[in-house]
Amino acid sequence: MPRLGTRKLYYLLKVEFQKMGVKIGRDALFDYLRSESMLIKQKKNYTRTTDSRHWLKKHPNLMKDVTPVRPEQYFVSDITYIKSRERTHYLSLVTDAFSRKIMGYHLSDDMSAENVVKAMKMANKSRTTSSEVIHHSDRGLQYCSSLYQTQLKRSNALPSMTDGYDCYQNALAERINGILKEEFFINKCNTGKELRLLIQQSIKTYNNERPHLSLNYKTPNFIHNKKSGEASFTGLI
Repeated sequence: MPRLGTRKLYYLLKVEFQKMGVKIGRDALFDYLRSESMLIKQKKNYTRTTDSRHWLKKHPNLMKDVTPVRPEQYFVSDITYIKSRERTHYLSLVTDAFSRKIMGYHLSDDMSAENVVKAMKMANKSRTTSSEVIHHSDRGLQYCSSLYQTQLKRSNALPSMTDGYDCYQNALAERINGILKEEFFINKCNTGKELRLLIQQSIKTYNNERPHLSLNYKTPNFIHNKKSGEASFTGLI
């Protein structure tokens, strides 16, 4: 986790500081990293990957003003671009809205529905429940395609889409894209093969080791497995 934020870094190191007799608080750690020019500088870089100007059916937004209460209640999906020295690649992600766990992903050289749907297939195989899930995405051609919609039916997933082109209505998916690109994909890979390996390792680390502020410093996999078990036990799923 080469670009982990200072708050999360302090949470992970706090016990080690105490064992070593190092007396330093979170604010002092911020000051120290700043003095050593080690704070993360945010990058602002945006490329539009959505084309909603098509005739295919768009679905209503089922995630407006809702808060997920359990894993596999809502999935959010998006596509982002990543460049290697060979070319521009496209990463499709499917994330659980409650646990923030990346359930499925696929890297391809284009944004065809045939490639994007592979991330959803992986997400479906990664599920721990069989209950209906709401799948939320933008109104891109890939998600509206008959191929993708057929896969959603097979996965017992109900389609939900943003109202027009509004990235804030798919903010969680955009946030996951940002975490991967700002914290993990910081060096350009030489080839697509190298990039695929980096993505595999990064998502494994993200799911199992990176604490989330929104999850009370727990990891996505911990929350997903814990809450899925509780829900199954209490009969909620």
